[in-house]
Amino acid sequence: MDWANLRGTTAAVTGGARGLGYSLASALAAQGVDIALMDVLAEAEESARQLHEEYGVRTTGIVVDVTDHRAVAAAFAAARAELGTVRTLITAAGITIWNDAIDVPAEEWRKVLGVNLDGSFYAAQAFARGLIEAEESGSAILVSSMSGHIVNVPQNQASYNASKAAVRHLGKSLAVEWAGRGIRVNSISPGYFLSDMTRQFTEANPELAAEWRARIPLGRMGEPVDLDGLVLYLASSHASYVTGQDFVIDGGYTAI
Repeated sequence: MDWANLRGTTAAVTGGARGLGYSLASALAAQGVDIALMDVLAEAEESARQLHEEYGVRTTGIVVDVTDHRAVAAAFAAARAELGTVRTLITAAGITIWNDAIDVPAEEWRKVLGVNLDGSFYAAQAFARGLIEAEESGSAILVSSMSGHIVNVPQNQASYNASKAAVRHLGKSLAVEWAGRGIRVNSISPGYFLSDMTRQFTEANPELAAEWRARIPLGRMGEPVDLDGLVLYLASSHASYVTGQDFVIDGGYTAI
């Protein structure tokens, strides 16, 4: 497909300083999209500089805690002031904490739900407000997980699973509510992907990594590039009739 309709637009990526967020931001930048990287990590600014140097697009790195709705609103205002109206949103900020549900303290539960669910909503809300104010259309892509569809084993991660299922339904809810505003909302549900952090973990825990791979029909974990085509499609005008959908990209894991 021709992605020329994306060139010169602006995207915001939460959790964009590294990992899948940075990879997806790179895919957009390669098509001429200006990028606002938003992350709680200070390296958001350096990551933004790297994108600018590699792809020549305008970028900004904004340090923000996505669980703070006022800070998120301010971050999107700053992105608009520097790069123009944000037309694409990717909510890649997320955490997981493994723990037996019987032992999970309230603060841990709230932390996971706060980053994964609240952070997705606050970012989508600020994104939509900017589009409505500018009287423009846009596309929000919420990053859920196959864990919002199934229960991963052998690790116990009830808080993560519940939060990602909620993100998936949040996407559908916002899609219906904002359809008349010209704002499309979809979610993607990746399976096991080899981001930089995941790769380090699997190298340190080869037996668990082997168990994960054994459950994947395609026999391998995903590479970040495996998400690029879908995200470019959802962000572009080619997907103008696609909203309220969730796309599972897991090598067949949830099919069995």
